[in-house]
Amino acid sequence: MKKKTPKKTITTSPSSSSDPTLPTIRIVSEEEEMHVKLELEMEDSTHKMLVKWGKEVASDEDYINIAISAGLKHYIHRTDATH
Repeated sequence: MKKKTPKKTITTSPSSSSDPTLPTIRIVSEEEEMHVKLELEMEDSTHKMLVKWGKEVASDEDYINIAISAGLKHYIHRTDATH
């Protein structure tokens, strides 16, 4: 079950230690989702087929979520490496 919680707009500004090329991103709401992460094993042909299907149905929002997650992970790892 998804639970959508309206949030006050949070504005972030790049600090001197962050990447100055990143634009401002505002969090306007959040949704809590329960999910199970699976580690899958399959043939290469099956993997290619699933990737093809995923690309056919993925929305712009899916790509945005993937990009934000990857960016946050990169930032955290970079920050951890400098401390």
